[in-house]
Amino acid sequence: MAANDSALLALLAQKCPRCHRGNLFTHSAFNLSKFTDMPASCPVCGLQYEPETGFYWGAMYISYAFSTGIVIMVGVLLYNFFGDPDTWVYIVTVSIAVLLFTPVLLRYSRAVMLYFFGGTHYDPERAKRPFPASND
Repeated sequence: MAANDSALLALLAQKCPRCHRGNLFTHSAFNLSKFTDMPASCPVCGLQYEPETGFYWGAMYISYAFSTGIVIMVGVLLYNFFGDPDTWVYIVTVSIAVLLFTPVLLRYSRAVMLYFFGGTHYDPERAKRPFPASND
């Protein structure tokens, strides 16, 4: 199995779920004015990244789960390493952590949504085609 065959590695690298080569996002997560920009389709295999109108509304629930994980993790770390500080310390620290991770949370929630609910699976034939492939 080639590294390109791994759905988990492709998801973590935010690559197309069908060919594992095309990027899901057009800009870096650090470009705060354009971190949400996605091409309409995969530049390699032509897969439509939005299977239906409003598809990514479901990613809000995934992002909520990720945010909840951050809140719990930060809360546990504060409690254990800083001896249960005042409530305002929890609120400020959790707020800052979630705001800092917002671009990453959004991107991974969309990637998870596309991988698990997009109805597309890895096609090794698409991955073998020369870059860029035809849009058939």
